[in-house]
This record gives sequence, C-alpha cells and structure tokens, in this order.
Amino acid sequence: MQRSCFAVLAACGILVSTTSAAPPLKALLVDGQMNRSHDMQATSVLLKQQLAQTGLFAVDHARSPAKGQDMGRFRPDFAAYHVVVLNYDGDEWPEATKRAFVDYVGGGGGVVVYHSADNAFPNWREFNEMIAVGGWGGRDEKAGPYVRWREGNVVLDATPGPGGGHGPQHEFPLVVREPNHPVTRGLPPVFMHSADELYNRLRGPALNLTVLATAYSPPDKKGTGEHEPMLMAIRFGRGRIFHTALGHGPQQLKSVAFIATYQRGAEWAATGEVSQKVPADFPAADHPNVRP
Repeated sequence: MQRSCFAVLAACGILVSTTSAAPPLKALLVDGQMNRSHDMQATSVLLKQQLAQTGLFAVDHARSPAKGQDMGRFRPDFAAYHVVVLNYDGDEWPEATKRAFVDYVGGGGGVVVYHSADNAFPNWREFNEMIAVGGWGGRDEKAGPYVRWREGNVVLDATPGPGGGHGPQHEFPLVVREPNHPVTRGLPPVFMHSADELYNRLRGPALNLTVLATAYSPPDKKGTGEHEPMLMAIRFGRGRIFHTALGHGPQQLKSVAFIATYQRGAEWAATGEVSQKVPADFPAADHPNVRP
C-alpha cells in the first residue's frame, strides 16, 4: 500500500503542520450602542479587520443590547482578553459589569478607546480616569481640566466651559510629542491624517496621562487655536489604555495614520511593547495616505 505524502515527509524527518499558529493575543471589541452621528456597524467591521491583519490578534465581539433594552445580562468576560477595544457610547452598563471592567483594567488589562467612545459614561469616575479626557455627555469644568500642549509642555487648563467639540472635517497633521513611547517610536515627527473630525475641548481627570501626539485646532475651522491631544497613553492601576481621538467613520479608518497608530496602540495596550514595523506607506507631513 502506498504511503501518503504526509507519511513520506514524516519519515524523512520533515515536520508538516496543517494549521498555522494561532495569534498570540486575544482582543475583544465591545459595541452595541453609539450616538447617531457615528456608523458603529461599519467602523466595528474595520476595527476588527485591522487588528486581525496584524497577525497578532484573534478578535471576538461583544455587542450590548440596544438602547433602552435590559442590560442586566450584558457581562463580557473581560479577564479572558489581552485588550478590549471600545466602540461604545450608550446606556450605563450594569454595576457588576462595571466592577469587572475596573478590576480587569486595574489588574493589568489593556484598553483601546476609539474616537467617540470617549463620549461615554460621563458619571462613571473610574472610566473617566481610564480615558483621561472625554467630551459631550454634559461634561464641563466639574469633569476636570482641558488638556493643552503649550510651549513644549502639557498644560491643564481649568477654564470653565463645555467638554467636547469639533469643526468641519478636514485634513490635518499630527505632531509626535513623545517619540520614545513604543506606540510612536519610529514614526515621522509630523504626519498627515485624512479629512476627519478634529476633536477639541476634551476634558477630564487627566491622571497618569502621556500625550503622544497633538493636532492644531484652527480657528477658521471652528477650532480653539490650541494644540489638542489626539493620541494618548494612560495608566490605570497596572493597566494600559491607548486613546485615539481619530476615526469618525469608515472613510477615516482607511487613513494609514489611523490604521498604523491604532494597530500599534492596541499591541502596546495588550503587552506594553510594540513589535510592528512602521509601514512603508505611513504618511509624511505633506499629504495623507489612504488604503482602499
């Protein structure tokens, strides 16, 4: 009887694998509710794809009940994951779910706060410490200061006023402010992002915050005339949080500036390091790059 090809190869001492190795990291994307100005369905698809494309992540999905429905049974197993990606702005989670999330992050879990997820949970103290700054949801000076970059330093500005704003979408450059952080190490000092909402007036506790990159908010685009934080790293207990204010919708998620910083930020949140190389199509300061 003829032996199979596998048997012949095995007899020659050649190891044959019929399956590729599983990705080393587990990610959980959390969504289910989002304010009406953002396309949660489309962005969640891309957020999952972009993590999977790194080859580092196996991605699961936890979707909450719809707005106004019973949230009592919404209890993701956060502890089973290296990083949780938040694409959520909606009803309060059950207290048990909140406690589990705080325990997960404080105990060393990773989190990615994506764009309008920083609008969520304005009255949840620990969450606001995790995201450092947020917008809308009734946030004002009681939520904490504005975070500004002035003359080479982070400035906490306690001026009274609302939290959260942006003008019309436009292209804008990001300036790296912490080049030695794993997320930004090796990136150009200035790089261009495609037309997007430039969040401004974000405010919050701003504890244990490292501003990784900022963007100038121009007054002629209904901006503040300030350099606003766009990419941030936050520590909460032993946990790591990467907060990106970029990425309004699916078109903005095709910007290489978003994709690469999101992928690198997720790996850092999960592990504390970044093994990914800066992609060859990463933009310089003169124009954005967009992938199909």
